[in-house]
Amino acid sequence: MLPNLLPDLPGVGFKPEHFAAIRHSAAGIGFFEIHAENYMGAGGLPHAQLTAIRADHALSVHGVGLSIGGARGLDPDHLARVARLCDRYQPESFSEHLAWSSHGADYLNDLLPLPYTEETLRLVCNHVDQVQATLGRRMLLENPATYLCFAQSTIPEPEFLSEVARRTGCGLLLDVNNVFVSCTNHGTDPRAYLTAFPLHLVGELHLGGHEAEALPSGPLLIDSHGAAVADPVWALFAEVIAVAGPLPTLVEWDNDLPDWPVLAAEAARAGHILAKGGMGLARAS
Repeated sequence: MLPNLLPDLPGVGFKPEHFAAIRHSAAGIGFFEIHAENYMGAGGLPHAQLTAIRADHALSVHGVGLSIGGARGLDPDHLARVARLCDRYQPESFSEHLAWSSHGADYLNDLLPLPYTEETLRLVCNHVDQVQATLGRRMLLENPATYLCFAQSTIPEPEFLSEVARRTGCGLLLDVNNVFVSCTNHGTDPRAYLTAFPLHLVGELHLGGHEAEALPSGPLLIDSHGAAVADPVWALFAEVIAVAGPLPTLVEWDNDLPDWPVLAAEAARAGHILAKGGMGLARAS
């Protein structure tokens, strides 16, 4: 299988609104990431822009619709479209989510949580094996942002992801914002989660913004990808880098898109933490 070869530098999600600014100046950006489902057409302006970006930069393809945890099996047509996209652009990395988003022919347009059981583990491993065999490359599997826990779960999430990687040979994508969101929502310690996480299997990190909603039971955090990275997430990121060393790090900003200089500044902050090894460089709140 082809390995993951992203540079240990900051990256950002490519948005067409930023194309002209990127072509003018993308200093300090190590790679760009796209959502696979936005590029499944055969041509047109999206592919013309992506071809230009790909000529000068490393590329990560991030799937949001394979439904790795779906009970009915992977959609072979969807997987074939992902394979054609990866064959066309030869990205340095491909990743997907530990989640499900479809049931039969119905696509639910969300990343929904799974119970962490032996049955789910076998299902996810079978699907990861299928994806890797079809793509001919090692994929990364991302930890989700979650808003509930299943009573029937018997395996902690870091252990579940570690076992998927052991059985399939896949790598992991660690979304630090998802860790903070999930642990806050469940009343658990994000640092304990990261201590248990197999950092040696991580091929990419994600950072992103979240929103908070006040509930009688306490704050509910929503993984919105529509705001700047929060200070507690920067602090956790710096701690991960201090332990794991530099890793390819993406700043996700998909909604309420800012002007390019704002997004580039977020990437520059990530780059500074990467360059300095993480120690003492984030403001904890």
